[in-house]
Amino acid sequence: MISIAKSSKPLSGNIFVPGDKSISHRSVMFGALADGTTEITGFLDGADCLSTIECFRKLGIQIEHSQRPMHGVPTITVHGKGLYGLSAPEGGLYTGNSGTTTRLLAGILAAQPFDTILTGDASIEKRPMNRIIKPLTQMGADVSSIKGNDCAPLMIRGGKRLHGITYHSPVASAQVKSCILLAGLYSDSDTVVYEPALSRNHTEIMLRAYGVDVHNEIEFQGSSAAILHPGTPLRGIKINVPGDISSAAYFVVAALLVPGSDIIIHNVGINKTRAGILSALTQMGADIELENVDESMEPHADLHVRYSRLHGNANGRFELSGKIIPTMIDELPIFAVAAATADCTTVIKDAAELKVKESNRIDAIVNNLKAMGADIEATDDGMIINGGSPLHAADIECFADHRIAMSFAIAALVAEGDTRILDDKCVGISYPTFFKDLNTLIG
Repeated sequence: MISIAKSSKPLSGNIFVPGDKSISHRSVMFGALADGTTEITGFLDGADCLSTIECFRKLGIQIEHSQRPMHGVPTITVHGKGLYGLSAPEGGLYTGNSGTTTRLLAGILAAQPFDTILTGDASIEKRPMNRIIKPLTQMGADVSSIKGNDCAPLMIRGGKRLHGITYHSPVASAQVKSCILLAGLYSDSDTVVYEPALSRNHTEIMLRAYGVDVHNEIEFQGSSAAILHPGTPLRGIKINVPGDISSAAYFVVAALLVPGSDIIIHNVGINKTRAGILSALTQMGADIELENVDESMEPHADLHVRYSRLHGNANGRFELSGKIIPTMIDELPIFAVAAATADCTTVIKDAAELKVKESNRIDAIVNNLKAMGADIEATDDGMIINGGSPLHAADIECFADHRIAMSFAIAALVAEGDTRILDDKCVGISYPTFFKDLNTLIG
């Protein structure tokens, strides 16, 4: 448990947030499947990404983990063995709390010549896996839920010949899309994944960098297709992981909410499929300036953020729905905190996916903001937030969800009294140094 008081002065300073979690996961996975060595700088040393490393070590991949002497930047070296170089693990593979590890790894394991049991913690064993079991089965894989409830543990039986499919995903999910594309690396024909909107495209960007023939197409009705042509081996590369925009978002909102604040967050990934929160906040009047923009493999920039009064349109309303939701699904908890302080009514729609994250985030957001005095109600696919009610301290139940813990730590900065985050340790899943960096800005 940690107690956080209302901030008595503006936030100021310059910080670097940890490396992007999505890119860190994929860099290890793809490096393991590549011929040669992959060198990764800026890797996220969070529990989820460390689960990915541990799984691939058990699959026979040599992975070296060190820190740069001068700056302490995590550096990973993956000695890849090619698409067919993995070996059977002793016992099952445990993915901890990581949905990314579980779902993407399932696509890789579906094509291996050995059987594997894939499982994780209590949260993972509640998250829906039929969304990957169904397409993998269509590709010829043998993947099943051991408990028969469409959740982990998963039994993945090897030795199956996979073939390419055209799959229409009912949800815009990078984990589903990536699972199918990774299985497609082993298929005998092209693999095509349609989504109702373009989900984060790190898999496509990074696979191209590794030499794979894969690309995105936007259809005339706005749906997105990811198309992979198999047959090209992956080659080891060097990867510089930018800062995670999901981690930066907490401090962006903190600076916007605490009067007089002025901060710079350096080297943050601004991939358009991830940067929806910057767009949404800017539309609400946020003063966020992109500086030193670099449009390399994964675009990144410094975020200069100053205190701003957030508001809606001329009718006092702001709606968040449709195609922007997949681009900020992980940032909706901290966005809801910002909306609770805004001079408008905010309506969040099309976000039912929040119910099947590490916790039911709709319930977690609504219940905790209500406890702090916010005027908020849940809907089937989101919430309605009547902003402007003063917030006060409360005991925050995190449900072992790192994003809930960090979001309400920020809410505490503008709430009267001392707010207690009851499970502060869960932030280690994605941001082990969160509270240290927050204290740096508080001064």
